[in-house]
Amino acid sequence: MDANDLSPAEDSLTALEKLKKYSGCVPWSYLAPHYKAGALLYVDAYLELEQVGLALTEDNSAQIQAWLRSGYLVTPCDLHCQHWETSHTEFQAMIVRPFVLAQAMPADGTALR
Repeated sequence: MDANDLSPAEDSLTALEKLKKYSGCVPWSYLAPHYKAGALLYVDAYLELEQVGLALTEDNSAQIQAWLRSGYLVTPCDLHCQHWETSHTEFQAMIVRPFVLAQAMPADGTALR
């Protein structure tokens, strides 16, 4: 057996492709445990979810801090969560460890972008 046979498969996906692989439409019930764990970040509709995901993977702290200061990226509070639960809000979500990004989908269920 050749030593190369034991090496992990080469990952040829781009960062954006990896992010898209770990994203999808989810109900609030999927996000609630992440909120309780302090790992949920809400992304305003002004931003593209992929844009925020890339900034996190690239550790672009200056951009992330700017979004946090502007309110385009927020740590949700209990009032947000109560509203989302009672309104049965659907989200586009993306896992960017250790966080889960969430962006509310329009009521008609169409994609934001």
